[in-house]
Amino acid sequence: MFTVITLYHFTKFSNPDSLRPSLLEICKSNNVRGTILIATEGINGTIAGSDTSISKVITHIKNIPNCNNIKLKKSFATSMPFARLKVRLKREIVTMGQPEVNPISGVGHYVDPSHWDTFTNDPDVVLIDTRNDYEISIGTFKGSINPGTKSFREFPKWWESNKERFADKKVAMFCTGGIRCEKSTNYLLNQGVKDVFHLDGGILKYLEETTSKNSSWEGECFVFDGRVSVGFGLKEGNHSLCFACRRPLQPEDIKKSGYEAGVSCHQCLNECSDNDRTRFRERQKQILLARKLGKPHIGPLD
Repeated sequence: MFTVITLYHFTKFSNPDSLRPSLLEICKSNNVRGTILIATEGINGTIAGSDTSISKVITHIKNIPNCNNIKLKKSFATSMPFARLKVRLKREIVTMGQPEVNPISGVGHYVDPSHWDTFTNDPDVVLIDTRNDYEISIGTFKGSINPGTKSFREFPKWWESNKERFADKKVAMFCTGGIRCEKSTNYLLNQGVKDVFHLDGGILKYLEETTSKNSSWEGECFVFDGRVSVGFGLKEGNHSLCFACRRPLQPEDIKKSGYEAGVSCHQCLNECSDNDRTRFRERQKQILLARKLGKPHIGPLD
């Protein structure tokens, strides 16, 4: 069993690149894998390893100036959900492309998971899913609005085109772990929207702390690691990933015409060229060979 931690914290790093060597070292020395992003605006990531190893890495991160209050969410995986370790310097720890957005200056009102369903059932509340379309396709809250975005960068444009629909409404937003809503609620506040709310801890905290009984959640929650999805209690879901297009697949999708393991699925069959499919088949062959030999293959898990 592996411990999986999602983490983020908005703060000001004057020299984020200076943090990279020690983060790499503490993770490597403890056999921790995953992705950590650092930028002048803070830190964000998901990592996995033994419980002891993860504790050492988190202690290291909390000792970084101004990171003691970093937000953490723990879950578990039956197998290592990452193929490698990446610690990267980025312009943003979650990319929105809006330089004026600064969650440190203020965010929307947090709504505790225990109050979320009651709050969002209010007819004066409009519920918006800030995640990407492919994430929403496998699960979301009943009655929520899907902006149809392919990346978080598209959210501001969608809002500008649709904001008149939500005049005089309370706006409640949610995302996987909460980080995107830190930015989206700050963005709306900057736009003059007064009643802005978001799910504290995101979908992950909601699924951890609530049950399916009387819940407005439908489906599973997409996660950016080898588990692909989780359900109530943060138990591993039943989705897999098409390694060609990176979209989630339900068990029945594997039986559909167009599915070829590691090569294509019904969603991307007509999106790839013959050359792409040839490359994907060769990659899949190497993955299967490595598995047969009991060796690791740096494949598409991350």
